[in-house]
Amino acid sequence: QRYCRDVYRGQLASVHSAARNQELQKLARTYTYSAPWIGAVTRCKARRWESSWEDSSPWNYANWAPAHPLPIIVSTCTTLSTRDGFWRSRFCIELRPFICQY
Repeated sequence: QRYCRDVYRGQLASVHSAARNQELQKLARTYTYSAPWIGAVTRCKARRWESSWEDSSPWNYANWAPAHPLPIIVSTCTTLSTRDGFWRSRFCIELRPFICQY
């Protein structure tokens, strides 16, 4: 998120529809086989796991893979699979490609 903001003056992509999810999946597949970061973060708030967008836009769409987001002890970030379009929780410190929006 910081690199996207500091270098490109953008935000990690937020996804608000199946059509946008598919568009980003196809775009990412053009450049990489690795699942890139998107802007969803999952945190524990008031003893409940809650996902939100880094850009503070409304949480009105999700495309989680089965068993995701992972309810683990720490906050997790989210990748978009170039293979199946599903989202998966990952540790935020992993180095991955990312989709930056402006």
